[in-house]
Amino acid sequence: MIVAVASGKGGTGKTSVAVNMSLSLKDGPIQFLDCDVEEPNAHLFLRPEIKHIEAVYNSIPSIEEALCNHCGKCAEFCQYNAIFVASQKVLIFPELCHSCGGCALVCPQKAISEEKYRIGSIKIGSVRGIELVYGELNVGKPLSVPIIKEVKKKMKKDRTVILDSPPGTSCPVIETVRGSDFCILVTEPTPFGLHDLEITVEVLDRLKIPYGVLINRADLGDEKVQEFCQKRNIPILLEIPYQRTMAELYSKGIPFVQEMPEWKEKFQELWKKVERLCAP
Repeated sequence: MIVAVASGKGGTGKTSVAVNMSLSLKDGPIQFLDCDVEEPNAHLFLRPEIKHIEAVYNSIPSIEEALCNHCGKCAEFCQYNAIFVASQKVLIFPELCHSCGGCALVCPQKAISEEKYRIGSIKIGSVRGIELVYGELNVGKPLSVPIIKEVKKKMKKDRTVILDSPPGTSCPVIETVRGSDFCILVTEPTPFGLHDLEITVEVLDRLKIPYGVLINRADLGDEKVQEFCQKRNIPILLEIPYQRTMAELYSKGIPFVQEMPEWKEKFQELWKKVERLCAP
C-alpha cells in the first residue's frame, strides 16, 4: 500500500507523523520516500546509513550559434521566458526552463539541442528495516518537481510505501500524492490549519484520492476542524494532544515512539483504519 502524508500548512507535524508511523509498523519491509526536496528532514530523525547518492539533471536548450538566425521562434514558444533572443545573441535562463523540448521542435534552423543541467541529488539509505529515499534540491534552484519524480521512480511496489509530502497544495504536493492509495492529512486546530485543510481536501477530491485527517496538538485551539470533518464526513484517524515531552524529543531529533512506546500501538491502530478505508 502506498500512503502519502500531507498537509496544506507547514509546521503541522507532518514529518513527525510520517516518521513515527513508519517506526511503528510491523508488517513487511517499509520504504520511506521524503518528497519534501526543498527541506528534507526525515533523515534527521531516522539517521540512516547512506549507501547511494546520484545526481538529478534537467535538460536545458543549447544553442548552436553558427546555425541560429535569431528568428525568435523559440522565445515565442517558451511560456516560461527561459529564452531571450537578441539581434546577435540568444540567452538561456536554466532556472526557468521546464525541459519540455518544445524550443528544439519549433526551431526552423535545427540550432537547438539539449544539455544536462544539475538541479539536485537523491540519497538512499536504510535503518531498522526502513529504506529511506530522499531528494535534495540545490540551493537557488526553483524546480522541485523533477527531483520528486526521480524520488518516486525509486518506489518499490512490493513494499509498504510512505511518502512524506511537501507542505501546501501546489505542483510538488500534487506530484507527491499522485498514485497514492490513501492520503493522511495532518492538520492543527487553528484557523490557519482549517483554512489550508479545506484547500487540500478540494485538491484530493479532484485527484480522487481517499483521505482521512490526523489532528496534531488536538487539545489546543478550537473545535472547528472536528466540525468541518463531521460536516464533510471525513474520518478523523487520530488525535495527538500537545505534550511537552514530544516537543523536547523532536528538538533532539528523536522520534517520540522510541521513548513513548504506547504511541506505537496508536499508530498501528491508525494504519488498520487506513487499510479498512482502502478496502474495496
